[in-house]
Amino acid sequence: MRADEEHAYVQYVSDRVLALRRTAYHLCGDWHEAHDLVQATCIKLYRHWGRISAADSPDAYVRQVLVNVYLQQRGTWWARNVRLFTDAEPDPAPAPALEHRVDLHAALAKLAPGQRAVLVLRYWEGLDVAETARVLGCSTGTVKSQTSYALAALRRLMPDYAWEAR
Repeated sequence: MRADEEHAYVQYVSDRVLALRRTAYHLCGDWHEAHDLVQATCIKLYRHWGRISAADSPDAYVRQVLVNVYLQQRGTWWARNVRLFTDAEPDPAPAPALEHRVDLHAALAKLAPGQRAVLVLRYWEGLDVAETARVLGCSTGTVKSQTSYALAALRRLMPDYAWEAR
């Protein structure tokens, strides 16, 4: 990679690393794993920076790479069979404003990786159905059905939550 391309890459990643880490956290639910996802994504970006920087929307391309890295890692034997424990004990009485967020993250962790990715892209990243389908490499009908299944699962997992009708 030429020096000017490398400088552009470093600038791009520096400007967007926090947003990438936040999206990765919403996908996986763990800050350490989110850091690993962003690191793996940045490696892929570096290897293909010439193509990415020439894309019409580098941010969309990068988001797609991040989601693909997440889904690939969820498909490994390690991710399916090994659960890591943290040393930190949870707060025994979370603040009322945080209770729903904690419940939501716990419920999201129980969803299939694809369903979780659909919800994160649609509701946290604010993508529409077509953009979500493009990122996930599936049809808009699949995005709609996965969204519906995921929301139904969240309603089952969080029966005491006051769901608003849209």
